[in-house]
Amino acid sequence: MKAWLSHHRQSASLAWRRLAATPVNSLLSLLAIGIALALPAGGQMLLSAARQLAGTATATPQISIFMGNTVDRAMANDMRSRLEKQAGVKRLQFITREETLARMKAGAGLRDVIEALPANPFPDAFVIGVGDERPEAMEKLAAELRKWPGVEQVQLDSAWVRRLDALLKLGRSALLLLASLLGCGLVAISFGIIRMQVLTQHAEIEVSRLLGATEAYIRRPFLYHGSLLGLGGGLVAWLLVTASTLWLRAPMAELAGMYEINLALKAPDIVESGLLLVFAAVLGWLGAVFSLRQTIENT
Repeated sequence: MKAWLSHHRQSASLAWRRLAATPVNSLLSLLAIGIALALPAGGQMLLSAARQLAGTATATPQISIFMGNTVDRAMANDMRSRLEKQAGVKRLQFITREETLARMKAGAGLRDVIEALPANPFPDAFVIGVGDERPEAMEKLAAELRKWPGVEQVQLDSAWVRRLDALLKLGRSALLLLASLLGCGLVAISFGIIRMQVLTQHAEIEVSRLLGATEAYIRRPFLYHGSLLGLGGGLVAWLLVTASTLWLRAPMAELAGMYEINLALKAPDIVESGLLLVFAAVLGWLGAVFSLRQTIENT
């Protein structure tokens, strides 16, 4: 057991020395692997920010009813009584035009524009929660409400949330495809580098076999070489993603502040960083395994 552990340490040390022996080639390989891994990792960071945006939206489907500007308060109160008795309406909120005006004036950059208007341009509105959240049931209720007198517009507030959710699903699928393709590229890079190492060390491998070395003994330094390549590339990818997050954080915060939305870029946490490094090391190891399976057997 002690000899086995000692050889693992020696193999890891040998793999490190081989990397250090060709610093330029090793650096270029690590950069290629790091950029390949940084693309899906950066995409995951952007998807996380998009999920934050989706999380700020209401998850409960609602219907908004906007009254005409000529509708007086008495007619709005009659509408409220009628909605309270309407089948399918579970919750009801009445928002006066004065409340909407005050909220808009409190928004950044809108106060001067609104105060320049001759009159309050906002209508009275109702926001209702429905008992049946099926799309067809909500569309049917919305179509009925559009026929009521005094109703200017009826809007399904959850429609854009559903579109955003569909876009997020598409983004996750595209990100998974991109990660798979670039992961195959990382394996290919490791495959080529280890193959070159095996061909370079051909004489040393033959001498080791003559001295009775097992195949596992011969393969071990090359497997560590592939794992270190992947691990180093993963570290480069982590540095690229973290630096990009810090670089874009201030502009993103400024943009989010203009639209008064909760949107912020977050650097990979400890768990995500660990998974990235482990994933990169495993891909490098797999490239070495495939390369050794083809190359050493023919050596």
